[in-house]
Amino acid sequence: FTEGKERGKAFGIYGAIAGGGAAIGLIVGGLLTEYLDWRWCLYVNVPIAALAFLGAAVFLHDRPERGGARLDIPGVLLGCGGLVAIVYGCGEARPRGWGDALVVGLLCGGVALLAVFAVWQTRARHPLLPLHIVRDRNRGGAFLTMALATIALFGMFLFLTYYFQVVLGYSPVKAGMAFLPMTVAIIVGSTQISARLLHHLPPRLLMVPGALLAASGLYLLTFLTSRSAYVSHVLPAELLVGLGMGLIFMPVMATATSGVAARDAGVTSATVNTAQQVGGSIGTALLNTIATSTGAAYIADRLAAAARAGQLTPAVHAALVKDGVVHGFTVAIGVSATVMLLAAFVAGLLVTARAPRHGPAPGPDAEPTTDTTR
Repeated sequence: FTEGKERGKAFGIYGAIAGGGAAIGLIVGGLLTEYLDWRWCLYVNVPIAALAFLGAAVFLHDRPERGGARLDIPGVLLGCGGLVAIVYGCGEARPRGWGDALVVGLLCGGVALLAVFAVWQTRARHPLLPLHIVRDRNRGGAFLTMALATIALFGMFLFLTYYFQVVLGYSPVKAGMAFLPMTVAIIVGSTQISARLLHHLPPRLLMVPGALLAASGLYLLTFLTSRSAYVSHVLPAELLVGLGMGLIFMPVMATATSGVAARDAGVTSATVNTAQQVGGSIGTALLNTIATSTGAAYIADRLAAAARAGQLTPAVHAALVKDGVVHGFTVAIGVSATVMLLAAFVAGLLVTARAPRHGPAPGPDAEPTTDTTR
């Protein structure tokens, strides 16, 4: 889809399907967890993957290019190794501390592996990630915006899930239902706002306000306490975050895949998804470490103070633990809000593309623009 209006519709449909899948996943995941076992949330993906495989085999008939590229095995090992080391290092920082030799070694080793990966990509005959894709200012800005936004979003998902079930006492099904307003807001932001404005406005005029909206929603969540109510405290924040992410996702994907040569379409769309998955992995590990460490410190201080005052009854102990858990959540969500503000800054600074022109536009190397949502 290269014509502006049709391209916007295509991304809108893509967003609606993704949002609908998220809504169904939340409900089905809650049902499986409550009535079977949480492991079924993993098992259920096997028949879904098999169905997707069969559907692709039957309905997709793309012809491979002659002299097809080979898999860049050193690039895979370097890239995956670096990312795994960073994520694992962030996860181990909570029990070991940020100054622990293993944690420092993992983080430094991960960065070193990614640096070697970047150098290797300039020399590999069939690079896993052709660096000219990332060097494009708008495309690189879109990748970075996506990674930062998902760092913030995945952390919020994790903490709200805990908050609903541990603090508010929701069942898994009710916790899944509690996320639905945000899912609906993402769908509305994607299909009714972004998709309609995508071919009229420069992408950053959607991405920056979207990130600011999402950051404001995350900021509201920093005021949560163990006695907060869902409707008055959580729901408004969910709606702001959902609308904001709906404004971010579509222009990010459109910018990242716009003007790409046909031979680079696959790797470009894969890089968008990789940025999203890497952001989610790093965000979950890093923000969970922040939440648990600050929460544990809060609980230890309050319990010690209550013990010195001779007021450490079982009821006081339980209340302080719950307050400490929520305190850790709010500190980590505050970091998420800051990361989302950084995403707004990156989008405003790097994504300088103008509003898409009406009609097809040639991509680099005089090849037509290709989009992978076809």
